[in-house]
Amino acid sequence: MFPGIFDDLLGIGLFGYISFRMAMAALTAFALAIVLGRPTIAWLSARKVREGVKGDSDELDRATASSGKRDTPTMGGSFLVAALLGSVVLWGRLDNIHVVLGILLTLGLAATGFVDDFKKLTVLKSKGLTPRAKMVGLTVATVFAVGGFAYYAWSTGRWTLLDLFPPILKDARVPLAALGLAGVFLYVVFQWFVVVGTSNACNITDGLDGLAAGCMIIAGLTLAVMCYVTGRPDWALYLGLPHVSAASEMAVVGGALCGACMGFLWYNAHPARVFMGDSGSLPLGGLLAWMALVAKQELVLPLLGFVFFAELMSSFLQTQWYRRSGGRRLFTMAPIHHGLQLKGGIFRPGPRPWPETQIVTRAWIVAALCAMASLSLLKVR
Repeated sequence: MFPGIFDDLLGIGLFGYISFRMAMAALTAFALAIVLGRPTIAWLSARKVREGVKGDSDELDRATASSGKRDTPTMGGSFLVAALLGSVVLWGRLDNIHVVLGILLTLGLAATGFVDDFKKLTVLKSKGLTPRAKMVGLTVATVFAVGGFAYYAWSTGRWTLLDLFPPILKDARVPLAALGLAGVFLYVVFQWFVVVGTSNACNITDGLDGLAAGCMIIAGLTLAVMCYVTGRPDWALYLGLPHVSAASEMAVVGGALCGACMGFLWYNAHPARVFMGDSGSLPLGGLLAWMALVAKQELVLPLLGFVFFAELMSSFLQTQWYRRSGGRRLFTMAPIHHGLQLKGGIFRPGPRPWPETQIVTRAWIVAALCAMASLSLLKVR
């Protein structure tokens, strides 16, 4: 653990401050992503590791082909995750259970996404992992991390770690641990929905240049603040928040997450030189959910990550509506960013399609507004 080495051997107390290490983690992750990005993109391009934008319509396929994105390499999430984890190892405290389980969760989700990407791009006519196989991979990684967290709560007697805290309501909590073993089971199941749902939401959002990475920077920074505040007993008491000891260390992970996404966005900004792929979007979404879990802000996550969940729900509702209405569509296209891109509207076609950069910029604005609204809830209790 480098901060400890610097502090003990060099006597530099600055490395003991979480705020400093958070900033350094962000800068380090950004630098690593920039350095790793160029050779990785060249390697992927040389081996024709390419894939079109997600979509199942002929119209979207034609738009993808005409934009030249068929030649853009994917699996850029590989160097993004490498930069993220490398920075966390350098600047995070590896004796912190929240950090360790977050790293393991990220690795597990990244491995699932990598196998899915690699199979789609190297096996002829393959669509990657089957939905069931992908869900098994996501579930194993999630249950291991959440189960480990629940065991930590049990072994240390800190049962309040398993409570849920609704926003707005003062002193309100859902004491799942009070239900005994059944409550622990309910906690694991609920957090499975949170982590796997957020992971898939980020995956679905990854469809336009810079869309997922930009929204992830905003949401990640917001949750880093929430983790820091939750881990400070004085601030938590003042704001009426649950205090989670050592949760502040997750702010360092949040800094690394933002920095790595900024480095990736350097190459993914329109016109993108690389796409994220499942190897990046799945672990990023899962790590975002993990930060919310540690900060006890799971119930605020739908607002904080509104863009991600709007994309997820548009795809889910479109599928269900299509099946139950005999082939009718609720949205012009799902996920909704493609409806704006090709139809100019969400529920019905607009006068003209939205330019890709306009969609992404406005999504960032919405993400920022929702982040500010989420931060305001810290005091509204």
